[in-house]
Amino acid sequence: MIQTGFIRDAHNDLVTDASYDFYGLRLATASLDQRVKIWKLDEINGSWSAEYQWKAHDAAVSKVSWAHPEFGTILATASFDRTVKVWELQSGGSASFLDQDGAPQPGGAGPSSGSSARWVDRAILMDAKGTVRGVEFAPSHFGLKLATISSDNYLRIYECLEQPSLASWQLLEEVDVLALPAAPTPAPGGGAQTLALATPTQTASGASLDSASASLVAHALQQQAAQNLAGQGPSQLLGRPGLGTREADGGWCISWCKDKYWGEIIAASCGIDGVVKIIQIPPSRRPSTLLSLNSAPASSSNDPFTRAPGAPPNGSGPGTPGFAAGPSGSGGDAAKTCAVTSIAWAPSCGRSYHLVATGARDGHVRIWRVKPPSADADAGEDGEDGGAGAQWTASVVGDFDDHKSAVGRVEWNITGTVLSSAGNDGRVRLWKMTAGNVWRPAGHISVEQAEEQQGDVDMGDVTVED
Repeated sequence: MIQTGFIRDAHNDLVTDASYDFYGLRLATASLDQRVKIWKLDEINGSWSAEYQWKAHDAAVSKVSWAHPEFGTILATASFDRTVKVWELQSGGSASFLDQDGAPQPGGAGPSSGSSARWVDRAILMDAKGTVRGVEFAPSHFGLKLATISSDNYLRIYECLEQPSLASWQLLEEVDVLALPAAPTPAPGGGAQTLALATPTQTASGASLDSASASLVAHALQQQAAQNLAGQGPSQLLGRPGLGTREADGGWCISWCKDKYWGEIIAASCGIDGVVKIIQIPPSRRPSTLLSLNSAPASSSNDPFTRAPGAPPNGSGPGTPGFAAGPSGSGGDAAKTCAVTSIAWAPSCGRSYHLVATGARDGHVRIWRVKPPSADADAGEDGEDGGAGAQWTASVVGDFDDHKSAVGRVEWNITGTVLSSAGNDGRVRLWKMTAGNVWRPAGHISVEQAEEQQGDVDMGDVTVED
């Protein structure tokens, strides 16, 4: 059963983001109209009503994120005005609803007229040199921390130093994601970081390359990409979906790893190259890349490309943003890549591997199976490589293009067993793993269906398009 609801005329302009709180009883929405609205669920009839609204920024609001309730009722908002604001629901006072200019209406006006609580901005983070495109609170076991990513390609990690007041936030890390090396150089005797592209019916394998061979392979890939692009005119390049050099063609997104065991790890993607970097943020060292997930397909499905330490990710090369070349000598055209617009790291729930979902401008929803080092191989402190088995590996276990248009958002359920995706085709699609660990479509719901079929919708009535 799919439970659906419909909120008519939620904002005066395009809705850019929506986020449920921890209990799923409140929904925060952001919009190009510079406003944030908080909606409350009526558990009796399943309807949503506006509880609070206010003008949050001086430009479009791009993202919203709830903190864990153990820290209070806290919301973070990111905006194109290059700021991130931290808001807290404050009890007491005489205002409960904000008017169209963002000023509180005295006397408890608005839907929550019996309430005396209001949202107060506690902190403004202004370190970004570009529009802030992503914001997300860290899992609660890491404390009250906040990650942001902006169009200047920097990942920033903040920590609250004064939790009662939320007024003081320290910038712990500031990382240029694109400049971060693709993978650290392995210690002598340590395992190499590898990436294999595979389908649900295909097992990828390959030997790791040493640093000298990796350099040769990388050089050959760059030459091949340059040769492939040399015979293509500007019109052909512009005709490829998802490619371009404008900020509007890019994607900036982040998602925290929910598992505590491996420390603070976050997935981040910047720009138009379509590469997702799995970044570890140790307390005593600079952040490093554990693994790079590249959605660019290899030239041959029977010869998956394995990236060795020191080799740049597919798609890197002089003057070739957004492209990835197959192995040297393949003779095929350079494979196109598109900006990743959304990342969702699934809760592990006891699995020995992680699931990371990505949505891109090329309309593809991809599910990655990320395998951390085995427990006995991880013998070093703070994530140091301990042996040949101390490596992070990944493979694609699901790749769907049902949206046929840019994917704006991907999100997991609380157990990491069902993935939902929203695209420019006006549909929310569900994906679920079936027998044999094969991911398949589980249904979809459109805006028209949500409006006509509010309440519980039988999965049998939600058709899956071929």
